[in-house]
Amino acid sequence: MPRIAYVNGRYLPHAHAGVHIEDRGYQFADGVYEVCEVARGFIVDSVGHLNRLDRSLSELRIAWPVNRAVLVHIMREVIARNRVSNGMVYLQVTRGVAPRDHVFPAGTTQSALVVTAKRTDPAASAKRAAAGIKVITVPENRWDRVDIKSVGLLPNVLARQQAKEAGAQEAWFVDTDGKVTEGAATNAWIVTKDGHLVTRPADSGILRGITRTTLMDVARKLGLKVEERGFTVEEAKSAREAFMTAATTVIMPIVAIDGQPVANGHPGSVALSLREAFFDVAEKIQA
Repeated sequence: MPRIAYVNGRYLPHAHAGVHIEDRGYQFADGVYEVCEVARGFIVDSVGHLNRLDRSLSELRIAWPVNRAVLVHIMREVIARNRVSNGMVYLQVTRGVAPRDHVFPAGTTQSALVVTAKRTDPAASAKRAAAGIKVITVPENRWDRVDIKSVGLLPNVLARQQAKEAGAQEAWFVDTDGKVTEGAATNAWIVTKDGHLVTRPADSGILRGITRTTLMDVARKLGLKVEERGFTVEEAKSAREAFMTAATTVIMPIVAIDGQPVANGHPGSVALSLREAFFDVAEKIQA
């Protein structure tokens, strides 16, 4: 069965869906996106993701393509048509189709919406978490507005490719002060020797991850302290644990940084306990 996408008012098989050559997302990366986890038949943290979508659209002065209730209906329909019980649903909104010009098109231009969904294998993800993943570090080279979830991700693409070529699965950006900002597609965390969780404050140099925010609720439930502060690469390498968070990976232990094992080189108990508790704490709506 072909995967089905929602593209500007129509549900289409992927093979029949297309993007207009003058869509500003294609021409200028003039658009934003969101990804929600689908788990056990539920859309996870949809309220947070749609609130962040609203903020990203507002920051770029792009109009909502449909109202929020209609978008939730479309998400559910795309998930159902693709028979996704576990996976993800992807939303992309661009400023729309207009003759190529750097300035915004006329106010009558309709913003463009694409929604897709795909299945993932929870068993494969659990196996990956049980083994842990490796990261490398790269210099921070992105624009300052990483707080906007823009589709302009070329530095992230290059960083993730560099990680792959180094035998790793993620890259952490490092600022000029030697402190980790975030991953190419994830937020970065460490666990200190005394068991505190540390992640960079979301008011500087990172995207305010929705999974990151929910994790703080999970940590409180488990009685763990969270410190929002910067940390260096060396602090991360000598930490008790390291892990990353994202809607696509939830909580994923990190066992090596730049080829150096973190602690004993195996996933830590804190990250695994957070991963185990996450679904029960997260906000959920029926898919």
